[in-house]
Amino acid sequence: MKFFKLILNTIPRPYLIKLSYLVRPVLETWLKGDKYTDPIDGKSFRKFLPYGYGEQRPNVLSPSTLSLERHRLLWLYLKNETDFFTAPKKVLHMAPEQCFLPIFKKMKNLDYTTADLYSPIVDVKADILDLPFGNNSFDIVLCNHVLEHIEDDSKAMSELYRVLKPGGMGVFQIPQDLSLEKTYEDFSITSEEERKKHFGQYDHVRVYGKDYFDRLRKVGFKVEEVDYSKTISDELVDKYRLTKGEILPVCIK
Repeated sequence: MKFFKLILNTIPRPYLIKLSYLVRPVLETWLKGDKYTDPIDGKSFRKFLPYGYGEQRPNVLSPSTLSLERHRLLWLYLKNETDFFTAPKKVLHMAPEQCFLPIFKKMKNLDYTTADLYSPIVDVKADILDLPFGNNSFDIVLCNHVLEHIEDDSKAMSELYRVLKPGGMGVFQIPQDLSLEKTYEDFSITSEEERKKHFGQYDHVRVYGKDYFDRLRKVGFKVEEVDYSKTISDELVDKYRLTKGEILPVCIK
């Protein structure tokens, strides 16, 4: 599957997003089966696709929603453990994932706003370091796999805290190496090749360690480190293609 790796590493992300809408119907038909299921849309396939900018992970990219392990884990958590799908909520979704965006937009209980500086599919063009929203504006803020791209991540975290209502919930997933006690970052590393070698992806500026949760606490959040895969049977972890032991940072203001 070197072809998929080449696409990820050569096509700019905004164009990649647009291209994905064209190829999904073909992938769904090609890989249809009953071995693995995407819980987001309930569709099943004989296998999922590989994914990764460096070493590719096999059998992780859903052909229908284009969800990855982290998206499916978050979906199951929101569906089973929160009232996200039933109660009225004002939601800010930073850099919205394609697997969620069309579903969340149609949900009548949500007042749903998407924002990002570069994405072609958002409602508001916005810099996470200076969000154009008032204090205490949102019941829920989703911002996943964004902070590892931002040098001043504490400023970004402070902005997410500012716009969240008291008692509101944020989920801020990141790629995390739990073997590291301390986050690894070096802002003198600027070339795409060196960043890929040090941080795993050409546009990442750090690898978060176990101290990520304390970084969030430092700006004011109460953080619950949720190992949600622990509550799911091994059979379903495999069927849904989840990553055992991934931690969801659930943040309350």
